[in-house]
Amino acid sequence: MLDIQKRLTNFFYVILSLPATAMGFALSIQISALSWILGTKYGLEIEDIGLVWAAGPIAGIFGQVFFGVWSDNVWFGGGRRRPFIIVGGILAALSLLALPNLEIVSASLGIEGILGVAIAVALALDISVNVGFNPTRSIIADVTPEGEKRTKGYTWMQTISGTFGMLAYVIGAITGKLFLIYFGAGLVLLFTIVPPFLVKEPRNFEGEDSGDSHSFREGFRAIKPLWGFLLYACYRVPVRVMEIEVGHHYIEIFCAVLTVFLIAQSLLQSETGKPKRESGRIGFQKVLAAHSFTWVGVQSMFIYMFSFLQYRFPDFTQEANGRVIDIAFLILNGVAAIFPALILEPATRKIGRVTTHWICIAIMAVGYAGVWILGTSPAMIYTLMAVLGIGWAATVSLPFAIMSQKVDQSKMGLYMGLFNLSVVLPQLVASLGVGEFMGRVENKSVLFVICAVTLGISALSWMLVKEEQTGEGLEVMPGGGGH
Repeated sequence: MLDIQKRLTNFFYVILSLPATAMGFALSIQISALSWILGTKYGLEIEDIGLVWAAGPIAGIFGQVFFGVWSDNVWFGGGRRRPFIIVGGILAALSLLALPNLEIVSASLGIEGILGVAIAVALALDISVNVGFNPTRSIIADVTPEGEKRTKGYTWMQTISGTFGMLAYVIGAITGKLFLIYFGAGLVLLFTIVPPFLVKEPRNFEGEDSGDSHSFREGFRAIKPLWGFLLYACYRVPVRVMEIEVGHHYIEIFCAVLTVFLIAQSLLQSETGKPKRESGRIGFQKVLAAHSFTWVGVQSMFIYMFSFLQYRFPDFTQEANGRVIDIAFLILNGVAAIFPALILEPATRKIGRVTTHWICIAIMAVGYAGVWILGTSPAMIYTLMAVLGIGWAATVSLPFAIMSQKVDQSKMGLYMGLFNLSVVLPQLVASLGVGEFMGRVENKSVLFVICAVTLGISALSWMLVKEEQTGEGLEVMPGGGGH
């Protein structure tokens, strides 16, 4: 073990953050370039672009849970997370290289339509990222003690990742999206192959039983707040892919009602007086319930921002709108890079993780309402993006620290994958449900009404998540276990 790991120096936190940074950079490229390329170069309609984006959440549903459980129970090449990070990085880099070359891929496979190839490439990229993303986050919990040190690990992860995410949008705005893609492929390779060999992973976790053969049954029960989202995905994905005409929305309405019921039930559960294991499960379910609404709004913004800009600025060229998107997301990620380590971590020590998080989410909801009402010029959109960056900074850092305190340490990969379902299942709602709505509505600015409402619900839900105090003034893990 390197001395910097023993002492948990800032430089070690930087090294620990680089694999997650690589995966985040790949996603930043996807956010910056995918919708733009599909809409401009290949002329796909907005509903088809939403379908392509649905490939990612589909990969996440299965990929993160599967690879999370797998990485919990193997040891290869000196680590349980290391091999998945390296393989995921290599595959992600190759998938990135295919993004601007869909016509070449299509021709080489003898496929005429570009939509199917676009879905396949997007799916390959997201599967690759899912191979590595779960282990890059789980390894932070593996090698840091509970409390402030772990919070620091995740806030530093977002600071480093956010800084490079900001760099992605700078490169995209200045040099163009093609150079961004090729540069990103090289960076992903570097950051996923070298750093894992500088981190020593623990072989065993004291006091934990990692040999539970019922992990998937346990996991299905744990994600009860998301059953409505899952049912919607199981129904809507095949209907959309096979282009089945359905003349009603009864199933969608049932899924919506079921989701509201299960999430409300989860949030109103009491953890007080419960056995440690059950208390941890209830706490984990509350985190899932609160986090899910955040991602309906956030993913909708990422996918349909270009459509909103086309509506608000009809005189802008496609290149000009693409530039506005790059600058807007640059500002969003710039704030998200600065806030976690400099602002959010100190705030968590004073008022706690959960309180800090719901305040940031509430600010993001106000920012979305501001874009809807005041976003009539690029300058105003850029200003409001800085406000949204506060919530984005919290979204991609604090929930990991909150969640990791509530689960069995030896099953961190499993629960990190299950936690990811509170991201990818709502993303499917954004890709399919919101996409269908956005394709039919004339006033595209309604996008930010959807974003504001879902983030407002999320902020209220986070207020119901319990935060127990330790001697450090931070949340203790009711689910038991540790290093």
